[in-house]
Amino acid sequence: MTTTLSHWAAVAKVLGRSGSLLRGTTYHTPYPRDDLHVVVEGNIVITPELALGAHVAFVRYADGTTMCMGDVAVTEKELQRVVDAWQANGIALTALHKHLPAQRPDVWWVHVHGHGQDELALARALRAGFDRTGIPPATPSGPPSPVALDIAGIEAALGAKGSSDGVVYKVVFARRETIHDGHLVLPSGLGATSAFIFQPLGKGRAALSGDCVMLAEEVQNVLGALRRGGIQLVELHNHHLTDSPRLFFTHFWAVGDAVELAKALRPAVDATNVVPTTS
Repeated sequence: MTTTLSHWAAVAKVLGRSGSLLRGTTYHTPYPRDDLHVVVEGNIVITPELALGAHVAFVRYADGTTMCMGDVAVTEKELQRVVDAWQANGIALTALHKHLPAQRPDVWWVHVHGHGQDELALARALRAGFDRTGIPPATPSGPPSPVALDIAGIEAALGAKGSSDGVVYKVVFARRETIHDGHLVLPSGLGATSAFIFQPLGKGRAALSGDCVMLAEEVQNVLGALRRGGIQLVELHNHHLTDSPRLFFTHFWAVGDAVELAKALRPAVDATNVVPTTS
């Protein structure tokens, strides 16, 4: 169903922070891990915007129910107590994995899912898990500053425009197919996207992180394309339990010239049935 921000005011109050409405259907709330200092491969400090985020999204359906899903970064010390809180409150875990290689401290990503008549109950259940993490309170952000990367070169290489929050540059592609999770149709761009995120390191170089969404028959072509481009594979897994068509995701990592990294990603994009999205 199409909604407005005012429809989600009570959910925002329960979650303790405001979110944004994407494409008129998806209420999205970020939980960046600004409290963490994570180093990858011994010397690269990761910004929360690159790979230390968490988010939850809510969607209303015509039958009066609400679905929520999210991807939450938690430390290894937090993981079990957060999982226990969600399980005790009826939130399903659909995936558990890592996004980054050789990181310290160890961070895990938990995918969560809920569906029911009471959207505030879902929000309270999610909050029970968040309250067992060190995620800090939300802070207001100002207008984004330019990112010190060759944005035009990245966009030309990937054949798509992205967006910047002043810290990283991100290009997102969504699956063209209609994706179902069980009997629910997912709005375009929810839970079925490829995201390529560039964190500037100076002199045109960037740390690259993100994931690529694939059908089973696309997986090997994408993995091969990434490796031929010198991009490290970190994970191969599912994010959902009952999606149709069945989706697979590979998380990856690389460091190098940002435009060259974008060029290396392009064959992987071309091997999947996706379209650029602005959100």
